[in-house]
Amino acid sequence: MTANPTLTFLGGTGTVTGSKYLLKWSGKRVLVDCGLFQGWKELRLRNWAPLPVDPKTIDAVVLTHAHLDHSGYLPLLVKNGFKGPIHASHATQDLCGLLLRDSGHIQEADARYANKKGFSKHKPALPLYTQEDAEVALEQFEPVPFDEAVQLEQGLSFSLAPAGHILGSALVRFTGPERSILFTGDLGRPHDPVMYPPAAGGRPDYLVVESTYGDRLHEETDVEERLAEVVAETCERGGAVLIPTFAVGRAHALLYLLQKLMAEERIPDVPVFLDSPMAVSAMEIYCKHMREHRLDGPTCKRTCNVARYVRSVDESKELNLRKDPRIVLSASGMLTGGRVLHHLKHIAPDRNSTILFIGFQAGGTRGAQLLGGAKSVKVHGGQVKIRAEVACIDGLSAHADYREILAWLGGFERPPLRTFITHGEPTGSEGLRKRIADELGWPCTVPEHGDRVELPRRGGTS
Repeated sequence: MTANPTLTFLGGTGTVTGSKYLLKWSGKRVLVDCGLFQGWKELRLRNWAPLPVDPKTIDAVVLTHAHLDHSGYLPLLVKNGFKGPIHASHATQDLCGLLLRDSGHIQEADARYANKKGFSKHKPALPLYTQEDAEVALEQFEPVPFDEAVQLEQGLSFSLAPAGHILGSALVRFTGPERSILFTGDLGRPHDPVMYPPAAGGRPDYLVVESTYGDRLHEETDVEERLAEVVAETCERGGAVLIPTFAVGRAHALLYLLQKLMAEERIPDVPVFLDSPMAVSAMEIYCKHMREHRLDGPTCKRTCNVARYVRSVDESKELNLRKDPRIVLSASGMLTGGRVLHHLKHIAPDRNSTILFIGFQAGGTRGAQLLGGAKSVKVHGGQVKIRAEVACIDGLSAHADYREILAWLGGFERPPLRTFITHGEPTGSEGLRKRIADELGWPCTVPEHGDRVELPRRGGTS
């Protein structure tokens, strides 16, 4: 009798970060996603704790997409002994080349800054990993095309299909003896301005689905109109619009909308600065993979040209000396680190300015604190007063809300034996579980961190 495959949840449970799922099947150990924990301190400390499985025993990693909460732990995994291939789509490999190098660079820079200013409790403050560690990890990538089966073992394979979240994002389907399992990663939206909708789910025996917006619906307001309103009103006051944005994904959707609004004269023709060398390079990757998104060549070029690209630290510092109306896009999208924190320190105290959020803000992040009404936040060891207007355009999210998730699930050819709901905060995961159970009648589970489950075949055990 062959043992059933098992699935262990090493991250992405009770939180929208740290996604890691260990699949043991046919003698292989495969890690699906390898993300960093972000947000609350108790979560971030997990990044420093030993992984519950020895990296040396993992045979392969398969990534759903490039965002750091799904890929950012890879340099440490490799540093601690993982020697196998890292499989991902071609665009995900390209984007990880930017994100992982940048992550290592930022962690080194933040450690140096903490040591220089003396605000860290650790003496000395150390980076989780370095840019050199990221370079080593990138050498282990083995990209695969969409819709092509990759053999991991005799009778066990996986394939990727577009997930519609960001460039290169993928649904990952494993197929083995008498059963299959599908991982959504982050599920995109059907009417995203840049990305195509997610591929159909098919007929998996098991499903692991994200629940970032599992208890919420996106605003039905006109996103373009709301963006035009925020920008125009702030510029009329003479202030700056600071948009903390994820360097890969939302930055490109936002630049597309800004160039469209300027062309239609719905917002003033003020300077737009993209202060993220990584986002600048990512624009080139979007133009390289034209078939994977909605933007044609001329539109992609106009989108690239709407912003002034800020590459050097000195150029970034000069932005904070300006007093004219302007729009500044800078990573990270949840205000967890990077250059955006320096802009926040200068713009947040200005009553004429606006801090505009366009994506989900995980609990414990500065972004969540600001949206919760915080009057000050801690940055680089000191408190920054928040006098600027704080706004949010929820409709620009790249995550499907619960109605969109249910519509996508409704296209399955048959119900999965069990659906595991992950990558959500507790209210999001529980909200989606209840809706799937009530509306679709599917058996659902919200796993906890460290849970291990067996995956028997339909009709009985193996």
